[in-house]
Amino acid sequence: MNERTMARLEYMQVVERLTEYTVTYLGKALAEKLQPMTELGAVRSLLAETAEASELLKLGASVPLPSLEGMETVFQLIGTGYVFTEADFGAILTFLTGCGQLRRYMDSKKQQAPRVTSYANSLYDLAEVRREIDRCIRHGRVDDAASGELAKIRKHILIAEDRMKKRLDALMTKHKSILQEAIVAKRGNRYVLPVKKEHRRLVQGAVLDESASGQTVYIEPAELAALQYELGDLRAEEAREETKVLALLTGLVEDREAELRLNAETVGAYDFLFAKAKYARAIDGVWVEANDAGVVDVRGARHPLLGGGMVPLDFSIGQTYRALIITGPNTGGKTVALKTIGLLTLMVQSGLLVPVAAGSTFAVFRRFSADIGDGQSLEQSLSTFSAHVKMLVETLRTANGSTLVLIDEMASGTDPGEGVGLSIAVLEELYRKGATVVATTHFNEIKRFAAAAPGFENARMEFDTETLEPLYRLRIGEAGHSYAFAIASKLGMPAQVLVRSRELTEGARRRGEDGSAAFEGAIDLPAFVPGKTAEQQPKPAASNETEAEFDVGDCVYIPSLDKYGIVYAAADKVGDVGVLVQKERLKLNRKRLKLHISKTELYPDDYDFDIVFDTKENRKKKKLMSKRHVEGLTIVRSAEDEV
Repeated sequence: MNERTMARLEYMQVVERLTEYTVTYLGKALAEKLQPMTELGAVRSLLAETAEASELLKLGASVPLPSLEGMETVFQLIGTGYVFTEADFGAILTFLTGCGQLRRYMDSKKQQAPRVTSYANSLYDLAEVRREIDRCIRHGRVDDAASGELAKIRKHILIAEDRMKKRLDALMTKHKSILQEAIVAKRGNRYVLPVKKEHRRLVQGAVLDESASGQTVYIEPAELAALQYELGDLRAEEAREETKVLALLTGLVEDREAELRLNAETVGAYDFLFAKAKYARAIDGVWVEANDAGVVDVRGARHPLLGGGMVPLDFSIGQTYRALIITGPNTGGKTVALKTIGLLTLMVQSGLLVPVAAGSTFAVFRRFSADIGDGQSLEQSLSTFSAHVKMLVETLRTANGSTLVLIDEMASGTDPGEGVGLSIAVLEELYRKGATVVATTHFNEIKRFAAAAPGFENARMEFDTETLEPLYRLRIGEAGHSYAFAIASKLGMPAQVLVRSRELTEGARRRGEDGSAAFEGAIDLPAFVPGKTAEQQPKPAASNETEAEFDVGDCVYIPSLDKYGIVYAAADKVGDVGVLVQKERLKLNRKRLKLHISKTELYPDDYDFDIVFDTKENRKKKKLMSKRHVEGLTIVRSAEDEV
């Protein structure tokens, strides 16, 4: 699988979250190495196993997963000549005991989860190893029963320690007056008396240490020396015998190394499997059908990293069409839809249950290509467009009938006219190679191509034209709009700019050209002269055409807005006329207006518009005359009233 594609689809973030549900080092390693499978049989088997494990958890089952704590060190040292310690054998015993519990548990769940429980058949009991470790190691030390010689040595040690204690008690009583403290101390594992420095000559023996203040000396009495040497010899014999026992146990474990490793691998596999089940329950994942016919039919899909706030996605491809072109406004959910389908497909091929409605179907693809994001690289000196092209070149080279191609914002980053042509050619070639293609775009030419080309289909992200809010729902079979003007208006774009934008766009459509072509009726603009202020810049050349003049009070039609308005200010020196449209005062060039009804036809002769649209002092004269209705327009003669 292409690592860049998986990164763009956020696959590794899913792997990271899955890893958090593992509890053993082997389970974690399996999760971190997770990769999508490409064989249909393997995918179906993994999905079935994960579904069974999820059902076991759903029933409230608590799986007795053995602990692998300490076993990583055991496997690293086994066979190296290292003699395992009591702590190592404690970890091995705990592990083997847990394996027995897991096997018994799985035996009891064969009917509910036959696939999952089958793994337990590979667990070895290793009863003789457990019994021998349990016999020889107790409470973290080699037990007396581990060997007859060890028991004999420890009995002699007890006798020697008893004699030592009695002799110490006698010496403490004898030298009580010269001792710094009435306690027996140890230095270098040898018993000593804490004698005041000035009285050290009163005790026969060797000085082994002195206090930091120099006021106390620690003396080993001569009467104890022989006993301490005897006790030291006994402890050395004890250590040698314990080592013999540990070495025998180490050999026993090494003889069963293969079985131990297989047990550990089985536990790691169970840990990984139930981590997938736990993650599935966390994201409400369900089992889905898989096929190798390129058919994807998904209902209620959600992106697993977006939580419950995402609007569920319905998506299908591969039955009557293999290429889907998604259109709609920015922030409308096109990219999220692409990523959702791509990521869920990767998850399904990894044996993960996915958050979709029951009955959904996914195709198994052998290759993935996702051109999502600008892909700009400063290190490789690639522009956005160059990065897109490089990705498309690689996709075209490797695409075949088992390839899923996801392309976000086709024809972006370059001249729209050329970009559209290149994009359509790429779509045609990918389709000829048999690839399944899902792409997003804003360009009408690509929408029209998809509507006409066999095997292609349009889809749109739904948009509420009343609230100007995206609904994030995908509707297949319809081409969408970008709603650029509506969104710009909502975000505060000046009305006169929007009016001009509509005029330019309509002119281009009438000419049958794309958005980069010269627009019919474009306003002539003067050349820009660097270094001059706005006032010093050349003024537009005077037009030879006779321009219509509008008087205050005229009712005018605005074609670009498809609305009527009333002139409240005559044209200024650059030809901008003040028009009142639904409570909003606009400045529109007179070229963009058409006279609908002149003021002389619309109002009586005695109505003074200069006063009506005058300053605050004259506004008392506004409440005049009755209302008249003109083609559905109610005109109230006041600058403050509605039109």
